[in-house]
Amino acid sequence: MKPAGGCTDYHLGMSTYVLVHGAWGGAHGWRKVRRLLQHAGHQVYTPCLTGQGERVHLASRDVDLSTHIQDVVNAIWYEDLTDIVLVGHSYGGMVVTGVADKLPERIRHLVFLDAFQPADGQSLYDIARGPSNSTAADADWRIAPPQWSQSPNDPEVQWVSARRHPQSRATFEDGVQLTEPLEARAFSLTYIVASERPDPSPFFDQTAERLRGSPRWTVRQVAGGHSMQITHPRELADLLLELFGSKVAASAGA
Repeated sequence: MKPAGGCTDYHLGMSTYVLVHGAWGGAHGWRKVRRLLQHAGHQVYTPCLTGQGERVHLASRDVDLSTHIQDVVNAIWYEDLTDIVLVGHSYGGMVVTGVADKLPERIRHLVFLDAFQPADGQSLYDIARGPSNSTAADADWRIAPPQWSQSPNDPEVQWVSARRHPQSRATFEDGVQLTEPLEARAFSLTYIVASERPDPSPFFDQTAERLRGSPRWTVRQVAGGHSMQITHPRELADLLLELFGSKVAASAGA
């Protein structure tokens, strides 16, 4: 049976989503996706990483990747969340990798959303650039956000852009520590890659292609560019619900 808008509305039971934002972002970046998932009857938590978004007043040179991993570990632990769908976007992939190693028994599905997927010991800088690519900005303990390359005139993009802040360099230099590979864990592994990027990404597109050959990974595409949770929230919510919950009702407001 289809509602007025034509989008199938079916339920497979309530899921608990924990959505982790990327660099220079904040929990506010998930606001449209969060509403859609909640409208479909699911619990949604969007922890904000220290020094970013609403917690920008806590920024310091001492904030590193392990700080951000602990932010999410604490959010899960203090809310006593179990059987969760843990999603990390972009830099958030670094964070959820560390969280999954610390709280594997609380995770049902681990999802990388156009995200960095590090091996043991790797930092984001290890993945995304070589040591010869340092810039003058690196003399500062903060790294400024790059300009938006897609949909700069989109009102939602402009709204989010006004809320981006420099991020501690240590978060990009700190490596993930794993006690065992993600593939050895019991939770399922999914990589979601953007389908409308203007240019192929050497990090996200190549990661998706590599993981397609693994029997432990499911690889899917979602409409939009790298920040699809901002520009294409309904498409992203629909895919998350198709994979881990139920489809968004057509009457849900974005």
